[in-house]
Amino acid sequence: MSAKRPAAAPRAMSEAVLPTARRDRTATPGAQSGESTDCGCVEIHPASLAAVRAAMPEDADLFYLAELFRVLGDHTRVRILKALTLAELCVCDLAELLGMTHSAVSHQLRALRAARLVRFRREGKNVFYAIDDAHVDALLRQGLDHVGHD
Repeated sequence: MSAKRPAAAPRAMSEAVLPTARRDRTATPGAQSGESTDCGCVEIHPASLAAVRAAMPEDADLFYLAELFRVLGDHTRVRILKALTLAELCVCDLAELLGMTHSAVSHQLRALRAARLVRFRREGKNVFYAIDDAHVDALLRQGLDHVGHD
């Protein structure tokens, strides 16, 4: 018996949780006026398709990218990552900073370690966490730049 994939949430539903200023900023002009954004053509453009097919990453790579964004889709994990871009911290420090329990922070750190976004090192009884590499910092900076631009 094959499992059915859950239907994707309607775009309007996901936009409903955004503040009004964000919703208005991200909507296309045609969508605001009720105008269709479909190009209305049925013509295939072989040259464009060939160029895109040649440049598309492997499906497995796109799957892992989607998993990365799934992990980054959690507000708490993003807060932890941002803190770790600023300093190497232990679970106690993160729990205090974020107003969370040690257990909750550890749970989130496990997910971040599994996604190879953070690394740890032991110093005696203490375990210190840091972002795994400069790519993680770049992802967060670009994301913050994107949400902050008009």
